[in-house]
Amino acid sequence: MALFFVLCAMAPRGFAVGVNWGTMATHQLPPEKVVKMLKQNGFDKLKLFDADEWIMAALLGTDIEVMLAIPNNMLEEMSKNPSAADSWVAENVTGYLYPGGVNIKFVAVGNEPFLEAYNGTYLHTTFPALKNIQTSLYNAGLGSKVKVTVPFNADVYFSPVSNPVPSAGDFRPEIRDLTIEIVQFLYSCDSPFSVNIYPFLSLYGNDNFPIEFAFFEGNSKPLRDGSSVYTNVFDANLDTLVWALAKAGYPDMEVLVGEVGWPTDGDKNANIQNAKRFNQGLLKHVLSGNGSPKRRGIIDIYLFSLIDENAKSVAPGLFERHWGIFEFDGKPKYELDLTGQELNKGLVPVHGIKYMERQWCVLNTDADTNALFLAHSIDYACSLSDCTSLGYGSSCNNLTLQGNASYAFNMYYQVHNQRDWDCDFSGLAIVTDKDPSENGCQFPVMISYGSSLMHGGLSDILKNAVGLCTLILILV
Repeated sequence: MALFFVLCAMAPRGFAVGVNWGTMATHQLPPEKVVKMLKQNGFDKLKLFDADEWIMAALLGTDIEVMLAIPNNMLEEMSKNPSAADSWVAENVTGYLYPGGVNIKFVAVGNEPFLEAYNGTYLHTTFPALKNIQTSLYNAGLGSKVKVTVPFNADVYFSPVSNPVPSAGDFRPEIRDLTIEIVQFLYSCDSPFSVNIYPFLSLYGNDNFPIEFAFFEGNSKPLRDGSSVYTNVFDANLDTLVWALAKAGYPDMEVLVGEVGWPTDGDKNANIQNAKRFNQGLLKHVLSGNGSPKRRGIIDIYLFSLIDENAKSVAPGLFERHWGIFEFDGKPKYELDLTGQELNKGLVPVHGIKYMERQWCVLNTDADTNALFLAHSIDYACSLSDCTSLGYGSSCNNLTLQGNASYAFNMYYQVHNQRDWDCDFSGLAIVTDKDPSENGCQFPVMISYGSSLMHGGLSDILKNAVGLCTLILILV
């Protein structure tokens, strides 16, 4: 323990609202334009999922507080090789942390590494990597300036089915000892416990969950836990963690909510109305200073997320590509007052965006269409693009089979940069300059900048093809 205190020093932090910027998209917005938009909207805290050099360059000279991340696939190397940690810190932290550089405040080691779905893949590498990174920061003279943390998913703690109240909260038995070791280390470093909380997921796949309990107006039957009364699932979830920390001996551990938000498409409960309602209620709640029954005060959060990402894995659900408060092209989806005062304030869009030609690829109604062949063509187009808006309960769910075909063909055509040969489908498709959007279903035209993905490009879409191909069951 003494060594931990040598390595870690106190550092003051603010409590403004932050935002996550993910970049799993086929067509990237120019980073410098996104950073300008962040400043214009008043976002002064930013969480990244790696240390992309183009984004870091765009952040130079700004006061935006940045959390960098080490991806899960780097944890093993970082855990085994302290020199790898030294090199990463030198390149991505020391290399930017100077007057007029990037205001780096945190390094996130991994992303939800203890997620149950990972089946223990990162259990033995996360903590050693965390310690090595902290040591590297100390050796670089940054131990008092930059703090480490581990963004955990909320599934690291639970309340038993027999007593589903926050005060019964504890860490999952199979990871409890290891999680408490990490908590002890973070606490000794004055670093926060980071957790991702998603009330939307309480509704997803559970039709019996009281929908009003997911929001903040107090319209649902409250949950009573002794003298504490809970009117929303966010507070109940957060306090379950606080109770788990208290039982581990850390009742005053600082907690940072690294991801929280609501998607706008890809599920019957994922829409703009619900997203605006949730996020505006969330901001009012966390900035009010009332806190939760167990933890009073302003709650430190990072909204998830900034911009839609059309190349994310859809394994958790089709909604995964629609968390952004901004569209793929940087246009706000809805009004949102970031001060939490619920004023009718519009968000500033990303300006100066260039688009590809205003043209779409649609079904050729004059073509001789065989239903089975058409279905296979739709499936193929969706497997290599993004058809998540066609899913059950989504914004384009009400299209006809012909409409589904046009949507699928257009998404494939746009993602592949409107190449002539990508609007053919054996004579089934044709290019048009008439916008085929209908009934709230938007047929997009992609932006022309950055046609390859910073983190994998079309290869990520190909990796997700199996998940997307299941859409054929919905479409036909």
